Amino acid sequence: MRVRVSHDAASIAVGGLAVAQALREAEAQVLRVGSRGLFWLEPLIEIETPIGWQAFGPVAAAEVPSILDSVRNSARHALALGNIEEHPFLMQQTRLTFARCGSIDPVSVEDYAKTGGLEGLKRAIEIGPEKIREEIAASGLRGRGGAGFPAAIKWNSAALTAGAQKYVVCNADEGDSGTYADRMLMEGDPFLLIEGMVIAGIAIGATKGYVYIRSEYPHAIAAMRRAVDVGRENGLLGKAVLGSAYAFDLEIRMGAGSYVCGEETALLDSLEGKRGQVRAKPPLPVHVGLFGKPTIINNVLTFAAAPTILAKGGAFYQSFGLGRSRGTMPIQLAGDIKYGGLFETAFGPTLGKLVNDIGGGTRSGRP
Repeated sequence: MRVRVSHDAASIAVGGLAVAQALREAEAQVLRVGSRGLFWLEPLIEIETPIGWQAFGPVAAAEVPSILDSVRNSARHALALGNIEEHPFLMQQTRLTFARCGSIDPVSVEDYAKTGGLEGLKRAIEIGPEKIREEIAASGLRGRGGAGFPAAIKWNSAALTAGAQKYVVCNADEGDSGTYADRMLMEGDPFLLIEGMVIAGIAIGATKGYVYIRSEYPHAIAAMRRAVDVGRENGLLGKAVLGSAYAFDLEIRMGAGSYVCGEETALLDSLEGKRGQVRAKPPLPVHVGLFGKPTIINNVLTFAAAPTILAKGGAFYQSFGLGRSRGTMPIQLAGDIKYGGLFETAFGPTLGKLVNDIGGGTRSGRP
């Protein structure tokens, strides 16, 4: 019997490892996956049955035997959720970036490729740097780190700046209260981030990238390091990306716990081995960045949008959202809310809809 178990930090924090061990002791085949983002149901497990994957949650280790018995005997269990993909919380979402999270082995290139991974990179290799940047511009993608700066302007500026060495840097120093989308993606679908950074490298003429991850994310750091190693072994990274003429490699760097290093120029100082301090601008990092070289800095979600844009076209991505805000945005519901979790949606829903309708209002029921 095959069972998916979330190894996301949110699941581990509420007993996910004990549940996985109980399943192994019951001779079930445990499949490591990321989180679906329904945190109030963690630890969440999905069991393969003749009628498809059936979910149960929140599961305690002591409940594993009764759950397995119910599946074997085709009986109803109190924690049964049915096909989790038909859960209202997921059915109302538009998942582009987080589509795979919770359903694949995060560090399996085979799983990633079978679910549409690498298609964006393959197309990027075919069309070349200039066309890549045109697709990013057509998509209307803006930085997901908070400032909302158009990604295409940043990428074009770095591409047009002369330099024998350029860099791609991912700001994964996610430090604001209640945020976890970057962590969830790195733990659940790290190859999406890697693919997006390789695409960015080709687009601007960079051959080296760094992912700067906050030290408080040990599981994300471990997942990213393993994914980078697997990526090198399978030709996703290295001197000939997917057998092409493009070279690109990545390093994972752990932050030292300083909040200020979430600011892009302070982050660059930290990468250079200095104390993180905000630099005066200009010059901008796209002109004088890491080690004085042209550098683009985007956050996890910005890079993670690039594979979808390249695979399906800028017009496809631009069709979601409204006004100057195109594509989708993962809303992170956390705190005193009934249904805490990640809700990816096209730009447009009101705060009231997200908190009251999607999140179920406050956990206490009070305004």
